[in-house]
Amino acid sequence: MGGGTFQKVYELAARIPPGRVTTYGQIAVYLGNPRLSRIVGCALHAAPEGLPCHRVVGRDGHLSDAFQPLGRDSHRMLLEMEGVPFRLDGTVDLEKCLWRGPEDR
Repeated sequence: MGGGTFQKVYELAARIPPGRVTTYGQIAVYLGNPRLSRIVGCALHAAPEGLPCHRVVGRDGHLSDAFQPLGRDSHRMLLEMEGVPFRLDGTVDLEKCLWRGPEDR
């Protein structure tokens, strides 16, 4: 996986609208290989500052412990500031806010 894949991940992440989220796997599917979800995670961990990486969550809506600076707490705070809905178990309510890709309005 070269820098081209990371760049494609960044381009997709930049297009996720405020108040919406997508999953690592959804980005991998959009890139043409559903098995790339871990690569998507690696790319986002190394992402340039200012990219809305907080809008990417796990397949069941779980938040990332690796999110900087405070793990899940930072991740949740940024999403809550955008109005992203959460379930009682602390996961994002994907039924209400999942972004499926650039064609999704």
